[in-house]
Amino acid sequence: MTAISIKIAEQAGCKDEELEILQFAGSLHDIGKIGIRDEILMKTGRLTPEEYGIIKKHSIIGEKIVKKLGLLSIEPQIIRHHHERWDGKGYPDGLKRKEIPRLARILAIADTFDAITSNRPYRPAREPEFAVKEILKNAGSQFDPELVEIFLTTYKQKRLDVI
Repeated sequence: MTAISIKIAEQAGCKDEELEILQFAGSLHDIGKIGIRDEILMKTGRLTPEEYGIIKKHSIIGEKIVKKLGLLSIEPQIIRHHHERWDGKGYPDGLKRKEIPRLARILAIADTFDAITSNRPYRPAREPEFAVKEILKNAGSQFDPELVEIFLTTYKQKRLDVI
């Protein structure tokens, strides 16, 4: 997932410093899940609204963990906001559009691609083409449409590690 983020960021013209930040934040983006009970994380069925509310706390927990490492302020922000949505319907803060840090918007696309194409306790992995269609379908609502175009270009050029 981190490698996919880096490829998108390179194509988007990110500087070396931003790539390093993304490398770190991407590697630790879900670290907050260590604070979520295994029976929720590994559940094979649909999550209840209460369980989903608990899962949504992982980005805040992750931010708190990473802040204690004394790093730049951007890494914790990326970890906190990687589930925000372009339309403002994400979590934890309901940020929208460019309020969401750019690197978090890139990470969100890569994380979604990885989530769809990886096995999960509740479903098997899907084909990369399915993931691309889902991301395209959600451009402008869930995802920054400009970054989705960059993702699509990167995918078509077979620059993603999964191809």
